[in-house]
Amino acid sequence: MVILDGAMATQLEVLGADLNDPLWSAKILIESPELIKAVHRQYLEAGADIICTASYQATYAGFAVRGLDKPEADHLFRESVQLAASARTDFWAVLENSTGRAFPLIAASIGPYGAFLADGSEYHGNYDLSQPELMNWHRPQVAILANEEEVDLLLFETIPSLTEAQAIVELMLEFPAMPYALSFSCRDGKHIAHGESFLEAVLQVGKQKHLIAVGINCTAPEHIEPLLKSIQGRTSKLIMVYPNSGERWDAANHCWLQPEKWSRISDQVKTWYQRGARIIGGCCRTRPEDIAAIRQLAV
Repeated sequence: MVILDGAMATQLEVLGADLNDPLWSAKILIESPELIKAVHRQYLEAGADIICTASYQATYAGFAVRGLDKPEADHLFRESVQLAASARTDFWAVLENSTGRAFPLIAASIGPYGAFLADGSEYHGNYDLSQPELMNWHRPQVAILANEEEVDLLLFETIPSLTEAQAIVELMLEFPAMPYALSFSCRDGKHIAHGESFLEAVLQVGKQKHLIAVGINCTAPEHIEPLLKSIQGRTSKLIMVYPNSGERWDAANHCWLQPEKWSRISDQVKTWYQRGARIIGGCCRTRPEDIAAIRQLAV
């Protein structure tokens, strides 16, 4: 089992960051980058094998709204990678003589088009863009992050629709040297957020050779097992799962709503592993202690 980190934004808020902004955690790249490095270090110390850059909501269009030109935006994308790399270097300098840990990987996080809209669209995908338009949207972010030496893979996260997933798969043919993973947001135990079958989505994107992993994120934990069951034995790709805590984002009021039933992610990890998941971590509202609990199960 390979362990992914947990929520960047949640832990930034714990450290005092104000994320009430359309740029969300990418805002902290501008204001307090040292907090981002601190969060990376906390997840590494908790046991993460893969840490994700603070670039999920970073886009050239989003930075332009803040008055940043392309060179300034370029710097922030590169900074997101360097902060992760610096945290990894510092962590490994202390740990490298220890046993039982692989050298951590850096995943450059890329959110869906809906993340730029900052209106909860990544949880339904009902934006009226064609596949070519979505390819054009993602291309500049992919181009700069794929060319950063410290990036081990690109991670497309919270993808809500098959159309956007197909746009990403087609776009990545332009970057054949860069491995990548693609993770869907799902609305129940059978469908991705936009309504297509999770199985169909996995089978469609799984045809791409340098897609190394496919999975589920920012989805309620209770949906994970049936989703995994629906694809078990149907794909040769690595399966990744990193659900949210079970809380639901209220985009209108910008707050999290508590679930009726609460269970820790770590309580379900063994079941998910038995269903084929090999990369496991946490998404929104998870913290280093959640990753540490998963790490204990992997020892």
